[in-house]
Amino acid sequence: MKIVVIDGQGGGIGKQITAAVRVKFPNSTLTAVGTNSTAAAAMLKAGADRAATGENSVVVCCRDADVIIGPVAIVVADSLLGEITPKMAAAVAQSRAKRILVPVNCCNNVIAGVPDLSIGRLVDCVIEELKKTEAEK
Repeated sequence: MKIVVIDGQGGGIGKQITAAVRVKFPNSTLTAVGTNSTAAAAMLKAGADRAATGENSVVVCCRDADVIIGPVAIVVADSLLGEITPKMAAAVAQSRAKRILVPVNCCNNVIAGVPDLSIGRLVDCVIEELKKTEAEK
């Protein structure tokens, strides 16, 4: 399975997701894409096979991913304090990949009806979704 994890700012959410995915899916190809070099480095250090940075990397990596994982902000243009460009959001939204979006309520993006869970619990939910995806294949 080709898994792409996308995150921005400090890469904290992406780092936790990457570490958990690496443990539970050791045979997957795990690519970390940061909207900046700090986020990319954090995810690479957490166990990604490779890392890239910036708008074009998001566009290219979304083309052949089986699964894209990241905060819900990755499909909202101008989110993460402007780090998600319209081109990035479109690339994620238009990808053929399954998207597992983490419902983080920040940057004026609030997901109604979703309980306010800790990042650790949200990462557990990501792993459960990946298990379902793997079983479908």
